[in-house]
Amino acid sequence: MSALLINLIVQLIGGAIGGNVAGGASKSVDLGTLGNTIAGAIGGGVGGQILGMLIPMLSNASTTTDIGSLIGQVAGGGVAGAVLTAIVGAIKNRSAA
Repeated sequence: MSALLINLIVQLIGGAIGGNVAGGASKSVDLGTLGNTIAGAIGGGVGGQILGMLIPMLSNASTTTDIGSLIGQVAGGGVAGAVLTAIVGAIKNRSAA
């Protein structure tokens, strides 16, 4: 597989995990398991790609055996997924009220 695809898969998984953690941590932003997973994966993919452009060391996580780059991909995707889930959940719950 290409390096870009592997990086994207790692970011999507990290984002999905981050989205579910954010939804579980605060019921005010919870979108349900499926909603948290989808929003987190989207946030992880987009945020991870942006982070990879800003920090070039993270963009070659799949082409090297550097565990730091891989952890950076997962962490970046997880944080971006959690942030997008929190934003979408807050907007959804605010508009429902």
